[in-house]
Amino acid sequence: MITAIVFIQAEVARLSEIAEQIAAIDGVSEVYSVTGELDLVAMVRVREIDDVSSVVADQLNKVDGVLSTQTQIAYRAYSQHDLEDAFSIGL
Repeated sequence: MITAIVFIQAEVARLSEIAEQIAAIDGVSEVYSVTGELDLVAMVRVREIDDVSSVVADQLNKVDGVLSTQTQIAYRAYSQHDLEDAFSIGL
């Protein structure tokens, strides 16, 4: 599974509508409205690296109101949930 984090700048007046359209794209697991320089952050989870391009470049970037994106590919995940599961099986 490939995880990409997409930082999105969008038209602020239409943020909810844009976020809903992005969330409806197959491969987008979550969309967060955030504070700071960014407007939205989308989590993209796909099977193949080429699928990131299909989701981001071919669909997400074409949502009306998306002004710019920056995509980061995650190569390792750390979470408290993962650590708890590992300890529960004796690792």
